Amino acid sequence: MKTLILLALAGLGAQLVDGSLGMAYGVTSTSLLLAVGTNPAAASATVHLAEIGTTLASGAAHWRFGNVDWRVVARIGIPGAVGAFAGATFLSNLSTEVAGPVMALILLGLGVYVLGRFTFLGLPTGNLGKPLRKRFLSPLGVVAGFLDATGGGGWGPVGTPAILASGRLEPRKVIGSIDTSEFLVAVAASAGFLVGLGSEGVNASWAVALLVGGLIAAPVAAWLVRHVPPRVLGSAVGGLIVLTNARTLLRSDWLGAGDATQWTVYAVLYAVWAAALAHSVREHRRQSAAPAASEAGVPGQDGGAPQGADAPSTPVSR
Repeated sequence: MKTLILLALAGLGAQLVDGSLGMAYGVTSTSLLLAVGTNPAAASATVHLAEIGTTLASGAAHWRFGNVDWRVVARIGIPGAVGAFAGATFLSNLSTEVAGPVMALILLGLGVYVLGRFTFLGLPTGNLGKPLRKRFLSPLGVVAGFLDATGGGGWGPVGTPAILASGRLEPRKVIGSIDTSEFLVAVAASAGFLVGLGSEGVNASWAVALLVGGLIAAPVAAWLVRHVPPRVLGSAVGGLIVLTNARTLLRSDWLGAGDATQWTVYAVLYAVWAAALAHSVREHRRQSAAPAASEAGVPGQDGGAPQGADAPSTPVSR
């Protein structure tokens, strides 16, 4: 019972993050299941089974708040489903000894990407309003879907930053569209795991626990996407994913690191994570303060009339 409660809380937290950032539900949940010793293919299957419900609820909530571009959903979601089915069947045929470190390595890479992306780049919006082309979205969907199934997560970490980087769609619609299209990916991945694994090894009660937590969080996350600073949240989640999967790799048969090596690596990662968070907070405050400072700087320092195009003209004595 304690495990189910913890999983429900993990699902709630993961969905809050996913609904606010457009990524990290699968990565966070799968990392947790791997950390407690779950079979990699079964962990990904369990998470994707739960995601059928959470992504449906999240998509409905984002649609209600006007965060969904349905053209993007169709153009990336269908190819993503194809990639996810292929990835699920591929992972199902790998041995546990190989799949565990492979999945942890993929998740670690995604965590580094999320951490670096949000810490140093934030959310670009340079080409806002230009259409997203199918020749860009379709290959992106296939790759993201394949990584999502083989890594237990990756749809958001690959798809969201790629579309954000184009700057052609406002951030809230990128997040809402990615979350909504993930429903197709979750269904396809679950079908692939059923073909490859059957129901063997999939813990239905764990999937339900993750689902319950995610369903509670989905509408809250859709609302929070307008209020939570994504730069800070992205750095926090990226660091957590890196730490969790670094631990899995250090304890795997591939590396078999001793205690001294493990704690040294942890200390370095904690220091990097803290520095990344501090940088993200500073940058968020600086960017938030810039418009306010600009507005405050319109009136003259002595309280006189504002300077600029709208200032009243005053004769100048010569």
